[in-house]
Amino acid sequence: MAQMRMRRSAAQIEAALEQEMELDRKRRDQLRERAANRKRARKIRKVESKGKVRFGVLLVALTATVVVVVVIMFETLAWLMG
Repeated sequence: MAQMRMRRSAAQIEAALEQEMELDRKRRDQLRERAANRKRARKIRKVESKGKVRFGVLLVALTATVVVVVVIMFETLAWLMG
């Protein structure tokens, strides 16, 4: 009778250990997935930030080009008319 309890107890311990291992594996998978999601989100924010800076630089460059071209055009027109 005591030996049967030991067997049942060992089987229960083994089943509990398997469940614990399965839960641990699921937790590790979830942590890995969360880390990958955070990494992806950081990369997206970084790309968006760089895009905003690049757009600002492009806007300033275009504005400066327009101003320079207009000034040169009117200076040339004034020179030709004068």
